[in-house]
Amino acid sequence: MTKLKLGPLTEDKPVKVSVELPAGVHRDLVAYAETLGRTTGQAVPDPMRLIVPMITRFMATDRAFTQARRDQSQIRG
Repeated sequence: MTKLKLGPLTEDKPVKVSVELPAGVHRDLVAYAETLGRTTGQAVPDPMRLIVPMITRFMATDRAFTQARRDQSQIRG
């Protein structure tokens, strides 16, 4: 079974954002949503709902961002 970086999506209060995506990125989001649906055994999620968890996961695993954020919070006190 494929091990994806995202798991089942949780409900959260949304904030409306408009984003233009290249067609290739949209196709990849659709394919990812289909794979996620198969691996979690849930209905295929709306591919646009994958954007937030993907960005969240990316930022959470970006060591340079984590370090910069930690350094900035230490400066503020």
